[in-house]
Amino acid sequence: MEKTAAKTHSGKYFEGVGRRKTAIARVKVQKGKGGLTVNGKPVAEFFTVPRLLKTALAPIESLKLDESISASAKVSGGGIMAQAEAVRHGLALGLSMMDEELRPRLRAFGYMTRDSRMVERKKYGLKKARRAPQWAKR
Repeated sequence: MEKTAAKTHSGKYFEGVGRRKTAIARVKVQKGKGGLTVNGKPVAEFFTVPRLLKTALAPIESLKLDESISASAKVSGGGIMAQAEAVRHGLALGLSMMDEELRPRLRAFGYMTRDSRMVERKKYGLKKARRAPQWAKR
């Protein structure tokens, strides 16, 4: 497994791999006419809830790069919220590869850091990770 999560491919586009919980997003960023597609659909069609759409597009909107950046993402695993945050992380990594001067601003917004929180595993003898069976006195 490679240490860096972003790659350059012969100057055509910049790829960032974003992760959150069990969701993984491979985001390809390039200079273009604007727009983001996720799994072949427009981003607004994939993330129908406004909060999720805003989360996924946060790095582009924060830097005001709406019209100059084109991106496409392939997302798998996790739930819809984790997928939106994985796209945000991958988009930030791709943008930082494309232009190193954006890196400090993206870091200040908190988009460069992977959220490492995962679901705690279920333990033997318990109902969930920490929930014990109900205790009965009699």
